[in-house]
Amino acid sequence: MLFNQYFNDWLYGKNGYYSTYKTIGKEGDFFTAVSASQFFGGSIAKKLIKTIESDFLPENTTIIEIGAHHGYLLADIIQFIFTLKPELLKTLKFAIVEKFDYLQTAQKEYFEQSFGDEINLIHYDDVKDVKTSSAFIIANEIFDAFSCDLVYTNKDEELQVSTVVDDIIEFKNCTDKRLIDLCEKYKITKGEIALGYEEFASILNKNIDKFEFVTFDYGEKYPRNDFSCRIYEKHNVYPIFDENIKLNELFGKSDITYDVNFSHLIDSFTSLGIENTLFDTQLKALVDFGIIELLEILHNNVPEDIYLRETNKVKTLLEPTGMGDRFKVAIFRKN
Repeated sequence: MLFNQYFNDWLYGKNGYYSTYKTIGKEGDFFTAVSASQFFGGSIAKKLIKTIESDFLPENTTIIEIGAHHGYLLADIIQFIFTLKPELLKTLKFAIVEKFDYLQTAQKEYFEQSFGDEINLIHYDDVKDVKTSSAFIIANEIFDAFSCDLVYTNKDEELQVSTVVDDIIEFKNCTDKRLIDLCEKYKITKGEIALGYEEFASILNKNIDKFEFVTFDYGEKYPRNDFSCRIYEKHNVYPIFDENIKLNELFGKSDITYDVNFSHLIDSFTSLGIENTLFDTQLKALVDFGIIELLEILHNNVPEDIYLRETNKVKTLLEPTGMGDRFKVAIFRKN
C-alpha cells in the first residue's frame, strides 16, 4: 500500500494509535503546549476576546476546537474567559470536532465535572458537519497528523514515492500528477507531501460564512528537503528510517508525525481568498496574544510560590530552543 494509507491506518485505523485513549504529557509518549501550561489556553482566550472586541466576530460566535483530545484546551479557554470577560459566557457557543466516540464521552464528562450545566458543549463527528455563520476555530497539532506521502528525487531526477510492503518502506516511480506538481511548486526533492490540506480548507470555507482560525504546529515555511517523519514512544524519538526500529512492533502503539510545510498549508487557504493574517513562532505569537499580561495578573493575585511555578510552566511554551521556536502559529481570516 502507499505510505499515506499506512500512515492513516497507524493513527486512525481499527487498531490505530488514536483508536484507544492515550495519555498526553509526562506519562504518555509526548508533550503538547496544552499539557505544559493552562496559560496556553489563556493566551488564546485573550486573543479571542480581542477578536470580538474589534468587531470581527460577534459576541454569539461559536468557539470550535478541532482535535481536542480530552478537552483540556477548550476548557482552559473557557476558564480564562470567565476571568477576563465573564459576560461573554452568556452568549458564546462551544463545540468540538471529534470523530471518536470514546473521546466525545471523555470530553463531555470533563466539561460536566468542570462546569456543571453552565456550559453547553456541542459535538461534531466531522468538520464537514460544522455549519455556522461565524466561528473562532482553534487547532493544536492536527496538520502533522494528516496522512502524507514520502518522496524523493533519485539521481536520474525521477520522483520516487513511498509504499509499504510487509512493514518495510520501499520506493517506486511516482506517476501521481498531484504529487509531482506539489514537489515542483514547493521545490521538494526529499521529504513529506501532506494530503488533505486543500480539502480541509475548502470545507471550512464552504460551511462557515466568517471565521478566524488559529492553528499551532511544528514545522517551517519552507521544506528542509530531508525526511522529518518520526515516531514518538515514551518520549523517545525514532526517525522513520532508523535501522534500530521495527515498524510492525511500533505500528499503532506509538505516535507518528512529521514537520508541517506551512507554505503548502497557507496556500491551501489563501487560494480560496482566505487571508493569512499571521505566521510566526509560538513564542512571538503567545507574547502578542498577551501571555505576559496574564502572568502579571496572576502575580497580583496569588502567593509568590504559585506565581513562580506557573511562570516556569510558561517558560516551556516560550523557550526559544524548545517549543517557543520549534512550533509555529498560522492565523487565517475569512471575512
